[in-house]
Amino acid sequence: MNTALQQHLEEVIGQIAAPPGAYDAQARTHLDALTKPLGSLGRLEDLAAQWFSILRGNIPDPVSKSVYVFAADHGVTAEAVSAYPSEVTRQMVLNFLSGGAAINVLARLNQVAVNVVDVGVDGDLAGHAGLAQYKVRRGSRNMLQEPAMSEDELAAAISVGLRLAEAAFAKGNHLIAVGEMGIGNTTAASAMTAALTGMPASLVTGRGTGLDSAAYDHKCRIVDAVLRRHFAHPTAPREILRCAGGLEIAAMTGMMLGAARRQIAIVMDGFISTAAAAIACGMAPAVRGYLFAGHQSQEPGHRVLLAHLNIEPILDLQMRLGEGSGAVLAMPVLEAAMALYQQMATFASAGISGASA
Repeated sequence: MNTALQQHLEEVIGQIAAPPGAYDAQARTHLDALTKPLGSLGRLEDLAAQWFSILRGNIPDPVSKSVYVFAADHGVTAEAVSAYPSEVTRQMVLNFLSGGAAINVLARLNQVAVNVVDVGVDGDLAGHAGLAQYKVRRGSRNMLQEPAMSEDELAAAISVGLRLAEAAFAKGNHLIAVGEMGIGNTTAASAMTAALTGMPASLVTGRGTGLDSAAYDHKCRIVDAVLRRHFAHPTAPREILRCAGGLEIAAMTGMMLGAARRQIAIVMDGFISTAAAAIACGMAPAVRGYLFAGHQSQEPGHRVLLAHLNIEPILDLQMRLGEGSGAVLAMPVLEAAMALYQQMATFASAGISGASA
């Protein structure tokens, strides 16, 4: 094991502090004083209070936003668990870099900087402008046959995320979306979810890229076999990630740990992103206070993970794309919540009578 990377990870985890409750109380008091019936802005008030707490009351203007799309391949695709070949991972990375993917469109619309990260694509992407090159290896191993990553590979992939969290902090990012691209990664997330929550494979495994019924049944059998191989007994979150995760999921986990350490608000995307968040919370429970769920995907395991984290999604648009798309779509809702917090008049400032007790 790389002891230097392990020591750095332990230092980061030790420095993560939950958003102080005093800021939440301050935010709730202010929200109750705005010119509206108590609680009438619904969940927007909860979102504003949480983000205010994350910011420790220092509301930025303007908000600096980025989405980080981590890409890697998965050895388990050798078991025919996806409707698409693994080559699509590399092809989609090139699509991101040329600006033609859904995440590019949504990011342009909402003034969100796109960062594409190769942490484990099984292909040569050297020399492509705009790509952050952090390849640990060309895809994870086949988790059905052996652990998906070695200890050193896991540490290296987590370290990629930690490094990029520092870069986000240096750039002044206040709000980050964490997304991914990796053929086969819903199989990894399904196995991780079952291992984390104790739910059976059939209840956390979805159709991913659009499997037919026979292929879906086969995928469930593969996930169940992975569980029997690696998780016959309760397993620590980091070991779950090592055995059944992927290089991009490990990097996302590191990104979330590092962002929480730097007190940056994190918008999770769908199933894969939330699997990384669940591992991060398992390693450092204080990360939970920095997380927003951008949306609820159509993957059944995503609902299980959101319940496991006790986080309510901002949107539910029946999406299952990944890439950070649902997270970026939710960013304007968060910004709207904070704008209302900042710009609405209070009963006192507007000279309006408040509700009677």
